[in-house]
Amino acid sequence: MKAKDTFFCSTFSLNCRGRLIEFNEPAVMGIVNLTPDSFYTSSRAMVETDVLKLCEKHLEEGAKILDLGGCSTRPGSEQPSEKEERGRVFPLLTLVRKHFPEALISIDTYRSVIAEEAVKEGADLINDISGWTIDPNMLTVAGRSGVPYVLSHIRGTPETMHLHTEYNNVLTEVAQYFTVKAETLRDAGVKDIILDPGFGFAKSFSDNYRILNNLDHFTRLGFPVMAGLSRKGMIQKALDINAAGSGDGTTVANTVALLKGASIIRVHDAKPAMDAVRILRNLN
Repeated sequence: MKAKDTFFCSTFSLNCRGRLIEFNEPAVMGIVNLTPDSFYTSSRAMVETDVLKLCEKHLEEGAKILDLGGCSTRPGSEQPSEKEERGRVFPLLTLVRKHFPEALISIDTYRSVIAEEAVKEGADLINDISGWTIDPNMLTVAGRSGVPYVLSHIRGTPETMHLHTEYNNVLTEVAQYFTVKAETLRDAGVKDIILDPGFGFAKSFSDNYRILNNLDHFTRLGFPVMAGLSRKGMIQKALDINAAGSGDGTTVANTVALLKGASIIRVHDAKPAMDAVRILRNLN
């Protein structure tokens, strides 16, 4: 079934290290946390067998992108040293690239030196939660990397972002942030940009849901939009549950994001995310 025959009427493509990948429907990005302290314990994988098992599960269930990160960015988290992040990421990135040569691999980091080396080792995208506000050199690295860049909205850092949740109009301010930064990325040489409004990153509970309900506000900027809602506090709080119990709520939130035009959904659980995509394929 072609995209024009389904609810997903728009397509997008990404140039990943010289390989043009075309998407006729939204893509699922599977989270692979190479950390001991990510907020959802079942997403943590730090030894080879666990990492390969999780990556294989994501891919078998329909994920197109594997997002590897060695630095937890949950609210209030303490950040590891560059040496610690490097030690977590590179042995396992090399392993994943070797075992899954056709998979798209995203490196989830805000450190430019980690991003640059990861691309050399086979990463296909840079997913920077900071929009280069933490490491300004990321802009230069992104420009010369030749891979897509995920431009996320945040204020402050993971340790301080909970102190920066006041907006006059969150939709307008996030859109302005994207517009200015996307132009800067273009000038730096980045060809493919993905927008991530940063659910849970310097946003209040109500602002998170306002962004979700108006996600199409950002699709109008002309770039693919990624929604990272999986098991986050906005879902836990709405349902009065913990991360482990928030799977069904995540599927509902992801379905809303897809209905509002998300091109990529970043998740801990690929199967229910793909189930949502498969159901929506039938809308016309």
